Amino acid sequence: MNDQQILFELTPVVEQLLERHLETSKEWFPHEHVPHARGRDVEPGHQWTEADADLGGHALTPEVRSALYVNLLTEDNLPYYFRTVESLFGADGPWGTWVRRWTAEEGRHSMVIYGYLAATRAIDLVELERGRMAQVALGETPNPETLHEGFVYLALQELATRISHRNTGLQMGDPVGYEVMKRVCADENLHQLFYRDLAAAAVQAAPNEMMIAMEKQVRTFAMPGTGIPGFDEHSKRIAKAGIYDLQIHHEQILAPVVLRQWDAANIGGLTGEGAAAQERLMKRMATSERVAKRYGEKRDRDRAAELQHA
Repeated sequence: MNDQQILFELTPVVEQLLERHLETSKEWFPHEHVPHARGRDVEPGHQWTEADADLGGHALTPEVRSALYVNLLTEDNLPYYFRTVESLFGADGPWGTWVRRWTAEEGRHSMVIYGYLAATRAIDLVELERGRMAQVALGETPNPETLHEGFVYLALQELATRISHRNTGLQMGDPVGYEVMKRVCADENLHQLFYRDLAAAAVQAAPNEMMIAMEKQVRTFAMPGTGIPGFDEHSKRIAKAGIYDLQIHHEQILAPVVLRQWDAANIGGLTGEGAAAQERLMKRMATSERVAKRYGEKRDRDRAAELQHA
């Protein structure tokens, strides 16, 4: 089934999912979540230090600062995500309506996170702005090669983003910061439900193509943000803190969605390359489980050793 055929086939599904989304999403205002009273004027050329931060008596670890930096710059790259998704779904009908609605909602995320960081000076805003300029000028994003891959990637990525934001909020200490991230997570959750269920419908309509796409995206999945300056080092800190790591990726993203929601092991009607992709996928999922377990055990040992030497 080619792209035009599956877009036509799934149009009623998109209409239903869009209606569900509009009924369940809630209006909210970024400025109401920002602690403006903590804000103050900034002298041009001021060199930020941790003492500048006003986090309600709490302190951020370097790992959480890295997470906030990466999370916000990822959200800032929205223009390129819009370009990618619209190129896959098109601008017309319910597909285009969804893309524009999704974009409008995603735009609030960078507004509210930046507002919080600017008011509290939780991180160095000069470094943040330089990072934003570098990343957005580069415009690097994951770009699924096919529509079917797009369905899979978007479902996995939205859930991964929600989990990363949630875990960042849990480690911030500041209740106001936690509420900011919680509000963003509520949007991301609705977005991942839309894409997850859209992909499930696509599996029913085109099982061979979707299985091939599923296997490839599980094998090559990368979080958006690779164009962020220092992304690799920030990612290591984020993983060390347990905000987003290999174990989380397998246990909270791949296993729940690929194995349980989409029931990849039991998708029928596969022939040729689709059947071969299913076999490869299940082997990869088993390997992912083993790697995740070993990673979690090593992380626990490392933390225990750090506590002993503290």
